[in-house]
Amino acid sequence: MARLSPPSLPLRDLPRGDASWFVRDRFGLFLHWGLYALPARHEWVRDREGISEEAYEKYFRRFDPDLYDPGAWADAAANAGMKYFVVTTKHHEGFCLWDSKHTEYKATNTPTGRDLLRPMLEAFRARDFRVGLYHSLIDWHHPHFVLDPHIGPYKSHPDRKKLNRGRNQAKYAAYLHAQVRELLTEFGRVDILWFDFSYPKPDGSGKGRSDWKSEELLRLVRELQPHALLNDRLDLPCGWDFKTFEQTQPREGVRVNGKPVVWEACQTFSGSWGYHRDEMTWRSVDDLLRTLVDCVSKGGNLLLNVGPTGRGEFDERVLARLSGIGEWMKRHSRSIYGCTQAPAEFACPRDARLTWNPEKKRLYVHLFAWPYKHLHLDGEAYVKRVEYAQLLHDASEVRLGLDAWHAKQVALSRKALVLTLPVVRPNATVPVVELFLK
Repeated sequence: MARLSPPSLPLRDLPRGDASWFVRDRFGLFLHWGLYALPARHEWVRDREGISEEAYEKYFRRFDPDLYDPGAWADAAANAGMKYFVVTTKHHEGFCLWDSKHTEYKATNTPTGRDLLRPMLEAFRARDFRVGLYHSLIDWHHPHFVLDPHIGPYKSHPDRKKLNRGRNQAKYAAYLHAQVRELLTEFGRVDILWFDFSYPKPDGSGKGRSDWKSEELLRLVRELQPHALLNDRLDLPCGWDFKTFEQTQPREGVRVNGKPVVWEACQTFSGSWGYHRDEMTWRSVDDLLRTLVDCVSKGGNLLLNVGPTGRGEFDERVLARLSGIGEWMKRHSRSIYGCTQAPAEFACPRDARLTWNPEKKRLYVHLFAWPYKHLHLDGEAYVKRVEYAQLLHDASEVRLGLDAWHAKQVALSRKALVLTLPVVRPNATVPVVELFLK
């Protein structure tokens, strides 16, 4: 085992995680699964409805995902073109999917009577997925977690202060660290640690780095699995490996202190992370693919979430969208894997996104709107460097340039390259033109 980093070593000088695979694979699966799958109305149901510990106990007594087949989950994700996954080992409710030695609030003590995490990791690894573990910093079940006035099931409770008597946040932090050590020593190689989340307030309330003992937690991760990528939610100024954006898209490539950083957007199919039976604002395959392309065009990843049901399945809405994404990825994934933001010299055409594979020197034009006959690519870089073009889905040639009659009509600039496209839009959710550069 690696030695613990000396306490005197500044956080910025600690080892960093290995992001080489992360910026190549680009597309991952997020899994939010816990007791909240039974009420089936959002994973924050305890917070939203102010459900007491006693009332929530009914879900613990009835949690029995008898149809759970992690191999089927992994197959659905692999067929969609996903390359890594992150699963909620414990969400804010405090319930643990594995047989933790540090709590009785775990899957092995429910009717299912088994560790649900280990077979999941085994199934995904068998399909060459990288493994990520989400672990909540928050725990509404733990007896020493100090209840907050801002979030949680007791935020509006008239006896919240009384309920906090005798609670010791430092003892909770010790529990948090013990469970992280358990996850990092008993489940093999872990590629991502996804902590969630800190919420310090200007008035000193909320919770941040001192409540989690974040610096010690960071050093623990670097000691046990120094290659693991760490997200940015420990409320630390440095030491993390990637920035996270939740249910939003950055407008451009992400920079911190003027320097580009590794980043990921995590998004849902609908408005909920956990299984939500009655949620109907489900996004289309087209919208989800545009989101993936948009992330990669700005040098980022997409972590797309599924909330399995209480019986342990992906519901039909999930499977339909994963299948649609997989159909597109089967023919277009090389515009995603190994790709990133295009060099600044290539201006993005209207209603499109560019991705760039620097190793193969290929540029991909993702057409969000299909132009009539001609695609104009403005700039000398296109004129000087593009030597061949084709539609990616079928490798059919796209002719470079315009005939003299059309060129005269549009007063074509010498600093623009025009591609002649078929009049009929290809049968692809997002058509892609592949440009081979000199």
